[in-house]
Amino acid sequence: MQKIKNIAIIAHVDHGKTTLVDKMLLKGKLFRENENPGDLILDNNDLERERGITILSKNVSVNYKNYKINIIDTPGHADFGGEVERVLNMADGVLLLVDAFEGTMPQTRFVLQKALTLGLKPIVVINKVDKPNCRPEEVQEQVFELMFNLDASEDQLDFPTIYGSAKQGWMSDDWQKPTNDISPLMDSIIENIPDSKSFEGTPQMLITSLDYSPYVGRIAIGKLLRGALKQGMNVSLVTRDRSIKRTKIKELLTYEGLGKKKVDQVNSGDICALVGIEEFSIGDTIADYENPEGLDPIAIDEPTMSMLFTINNSPFFGKEGKYVTSRHIKERLERELEKNLALRVEPTDSADAHTVYGRGVLHLSVLIETMRREGYELQVGQPRVIIKEIDSEKCEPIEFLTVDVPEDFSGRTIEIIQQRKGEMMNMERKHDRVLLEFHIPSRGIIGLKNILMTATAGEAVIAHRFKDFEPYKGDFEKRQVGSLIAIETGTAIAYALDKLQDRGRFFVEPQEGIYEGQVVGENTKEGDLGLNITKTKKLTNVRASGSDEKVKLAPAVKFSLEEALEYIQADEYVEVTPKSIRLRKILLKEHERKRMQK
Repeated sequence: MQKIKNIAIIAHVDHGKTTLVDKMLLKGKLFRENENPGDLILDNNDLERERGITILSKNVSVNYKNYKINIIDTPGHADFGGEVERVLNMADGVLLLVDAFEGTMPQTRFVLQKALTLGLKPIVVINKVDKPNCRPEEVQEQVFELMFNLDASEDQLDFPTIYGSAKQGWMSDDWQKPTNDISPLMDSIIENIPDSKSFEGTPQMLITSLDYSPYVGRIAIGKLLRGALKQGMNVSLVTRDRSIKRTKIKELLTYEGLGKKKVDQVNSGDICALVGIEEFSIGDTIADYENPEGLDPIAIDEPTMSMLFTINNSPFFGKEGKYVTSRHIKERLERELEKNLALRVEPTDSADAHTVYGRGVLHLSVLIETMRREGYELQVGQPRVIIKEIDSEKCEPIEFLTVDVPEDFSGRTIEIIQQRKGEMMNMERKHDRVLLEFHIPSRGIIGLKNILMTATAGEAVIAHRFKDFEPYKGDFEKRQVGSLIAIETGTAIAYALDKLQDRGRFFVEPQEGIYEGQVVGENTKEGDLGLNITKTKKLTNVRASGSDEKVKLAPAVKFSLEEALEYIQADEYVEVTPKSIRLRKILLKEHERKRMQK
């Protein structure tokens, strides 16, 4: 029997996890250097490639020195905590990847804490030592301190450290002595990560993720903890509420390289995929047919934010998308619930709208962006934090926020965050930059990135993670300026935009279609202002020199989906279609808005 090791790779966003896995696949001779099938093999969905982040965890396997190493690539963002928690259940050890210049970051801490609690053995990989002014020794001390603070056991604190550069494709025990490949890392995995234990007895497997194939339907994935599974075997499915369904395994697959291969039998300790199990959900157990024993289901952190999802009812509905009805949106959200553990959906009083709960703006915006690319049209309300009653006291989610800024901007940054009820916990100088740490209410983070980027000339590096629910911190000022609203439906005209430039910044370009009630810009003052930007120039038959001066327009401000969600006010929606993102008032007619204000 081949020996198996299951490892998860954990790191802060952008410290090089996915690049490292690609190099490990090269080492496992899955393809040769010159036939690399693309930049990053693992980030295979468009959204992940564009943003350069991992959203869904992936499984691959490498054969090295008679061992099969199953590698699980995990997301680094705290917003995808639901994804991280369930995949760590399959691992026997973790590779903790840290940037040799940046050191440990807040989200390194988030994922590491989960891994240490599960008792996994870490190997620390200090990556990017080829960067100028990197500081590998300091970073290694930082990691030790962090683990100590997170109550790591003595065995976990006795971790091996490997230095190297995943991009250049080498790893070594000493960062000043580069080698020519990543063998030292692979050897360290074999030496230090415990073998996946195999237990005799009746089969037990916790379903930790799922895959879908249009040919065979839903595929259950997990690590077989005990016993063996065979193709065609009858098994029981034990659900979260401990009810039991009898079912049969049609096909068994294990991971080989980048794909899966069919096998007749899987022994305990390996990660496998089962075809033919209908109607399961993540956290269910596959158990013996005669004497089923369920395992503890996966515990997931609570959601902290909610948004209203509703059908697109603007004058431009149905022009770009193919799924526009409330039935389409409801079915799509129900499909998402099956694999997205940290998501909740609740119906509202209206049949057309649903309240969707998630871990943060990023978590929900990735769902909206995915739906948009699949051809859905929908409207989304302002993100709201979840307020809870704990011991008859009003409590709200608090986040742990870190901001890394140049020293000159530190005063302005502290002032902005304190206006949003942020409390400064720590301040640390690194060369000419300052690392600031705060506790801040989640609602203070909505829209904070835009303001800080403007205030620090784009230099701020911002990261945050959920801390806990704490007593409500009180109200603070929201967006200071109002919106510019179109009062006519038609086409935006350059002549009209030019004459109104002193009123504020515009979000639309000349010749763009607009409708009554659409938010077309930002007012320079408080309060909303209605404008007619479809007005053309009246022509006369008298020609005077200087009457036809050229129109000079400032470029229109274009929002990304997240920026739009963080920007809107409570009485506005973001309209999302496959080709456009528009901001609009919930009530399109001006007299209706006035009536509501009264």
